[in-house]
Amino acid sequence: MIEGNQLAEAVSPYLLQHRDNPVHWREWSDAAREEAKTRDCPILLSVGYAACHWCHVMAHESFEDDGVAAVMNRLFVNVKVDREERPDIDHLYMTALHALGEQGGWPMTMFLTPDGRPFFGGTYYPKEPRYGRPGFVQVLEAVAKAWNERRAEIDQSAGTIAERLQSVIGGAGANGPLEALDLEKSAARIAQIVDPVQGGLSGAPKFPNAPHMEILARSAFETGNEAHRDGFLKTVRALSSGGIYDHLGGGLHRYSTDDRWLVPHFEKMLYDNAQFLRHLGWAYRATGDTLYRERMEETIGWLDREMLTTGGGFASSLDADSLNADGHSEEGAFYVWREDEVDALLGRDAAEFKRAYDVSAEGNWEGKSILHRLHPGARTGDPDFGEARTRLLDAREERPWPGRDDKVLADWNGMTIRALAESSAILGHTRALDMAKGAFAFVMDAMVVDGRLHHATRDGRIAGLGLSSDYGALIHAAVALFAQTLDRTYVDQALWLAEELAKWHGDGADGHMLTSRDATDVLFSLRGDQDDAVPSGTSLVIEGLSLLGQVSGSIAIGEQAERAAMAAAGRVGEAAVNHPGIVTAASRIRRGSELCIIAEEGDETGQAMREAAWSAVDLDRLDLFANDLSGLPEELPIASMKPAKKPAAFLCRSRVCEAPTYDATELKRRLIKI
Repeated sequence: MIEGNQLAEAVSPYLLQHRDNPVHWREWSDAAREEAKTRDCPILLSVGYAACHWCHVMAHESFEDDGVAAVMNRLFVNVKVDREERPDIDHLYMTALHALGEQGGWPMTMFLTPDGRPFFGGTYYPKEPRYGRPGFVQVLEAVAKAWNERRAEIDQSAGTIAERLQSVIGGAGANGPLEALDLEKSAARIAQIVDPVQGGLSGAPKFPNAPHMEILARSAFETGNEAHRDGFLKTVRALSSGGIYDHLGGGLHRYSTDDRWLVPHFEKMLYDNAQFLRHLGWAYRATGDTLYRERMEETIGWLDREMLTTGGGFASSLDADSLNADGHSEEGAFYVWREDEVDALLGRDAAEFKRAYDVSAEGNWEGKSILHRLHPGARTGDPDFGEARTRLLDAREERPWPGRDDKVLADWNGMTIRALAESSAILGHTRALDMAKGAFAFVMDAMVVDGRLHHATRDGRIAGLGLSSDYGALIHAAVALFAQTLDRTYVDQALWLAEELAKWHGDGADGHMLTSRDATDVLFSLRGDQDDAVPSGTSLVIEGLSLLGQVSGSIAIGEQAERAAMAAAGRVGEAAVNHPGIVTAASRIRRGSELCIIAEEGDETGQAMREAAWSAVDLDRLDLFANDLSGLPEELPIASMKPAKKPAAFLCRSRVCEAPTYDATELKRRLIKI
């Protein structure tokens, strides 16, 4: 049996952060479970991620402490998991934690039987008792005592929990009707809990809640519901103006700790910004407000400058913590400002900038200032302070940087590729499209090994078999790239991904499992129905297949999407309102349409048609722009149409195409009508 800490060869940067701990950490593996069986002791499972502030706190307090580590090593087999590298493991045990009546969060601390069944757990435990929590060593000793003295009781409890988990997140049921996945019912429920003043969901902390906001947006653009439109736009504006947004470097922080978007939890996650970028695009198309365009351009710039890895994939996150001026690790140190720093850098321009961005001697957070534009001093019509922001950004570049988790995840990259491809069309942003194409090529080259898609890669090494979420998000990405390039290769790659999805994740009926059918290191195969900060694996699959059916013209693939949605409807039942991702995906099946505008580059009428399409926001419509029809898949109904002249616009729904229109005003009328 190998002794000591075994994380030195891990792929995950989060695991590598713990490679020098005196804790005898193991990676999640059959060998770790066998060790627990041999020693007849529980597994202590610790789950976190590289950008997690409280994960760092617990590491510094306990995992780097020789005394605490000695207790952990004596009583348990200690296993460290990166929740981003293994979202299936995280999902399984986070669900177990909720079943135990605990509030979820990270770091997650779970205690398992040697065969992996959970029986007790929590989140962050302080080294010494405080915050109303017991000290970590107290918890360790109490769990070990219970294991030794109440084994039968623990075994029975673990069995009950495992059975319940399998029923909740691994089970199946009869298919349900698509009508059960009602968009308007979900939108009405979400609208009731939207903050009428600040946007987002009411209360604190405030998260972007992207899947919920997409429900509101779809309802608003489909039905014209003004309350839902206002809730969505108010949220996007608040995210664009608050301290949760990085007003110097671009990009969105993870969430706001307060109820008005001022004080962020400072990590930046790739998936938040992919969804934010798409929402900005919808808001810009719907309103023409240049604020949203500016935030799109800034966020694309941040992705380009700070998140691209060697080869073209996108890194996962930037840390919340960095070194302050005193050399100590501090949350937000990279992003906040003292008034004297701003004065020294901006000179005579400082006063106006400080008024606009709420910089003062006393600060707005722990004696320092978080830049934001929510306050009354940020007047409409202010200059954009471009030169001042550039000076501050250049100075910030000299500070110690937050750590970057540079592993590349297939699903998060798929979401980002789609967002960039769509943004390139809205903005005419060639660099965004180039980044999207480069990232897709990287994933399909570096992460498909021996014919199998994998979930994560870093420094030329791969980790984890692909999850259903990876396949779904990459199908989205391929379709988005085809829509912008008309390169048939992307459709072919999406078709391959769909075949692999069915092969490895099909459940033998109409649905899919999050985990691959040959995954052997999970307690049982998991569904991926529950949204997190990102849409669920199930929803990504349903919408991905629906998109692929639209762009390829394949009736069979469209029917696969519909059957998968019906299977999901049967599983979630009356709780559909709690699954916004699945409801969103089903919306495309219900009302998906295709628009193709045929026009020569630079044609005025063709450009007017394109502008009509962008202003008529329809999130279930697939828009294609081409010089002719030769680049479209032959199975696509539009491909067989023969326009009398160019420019021409074809609008199709349910495989039936209307007569072409040659007039931009008429096209706008049709798009509004649909």
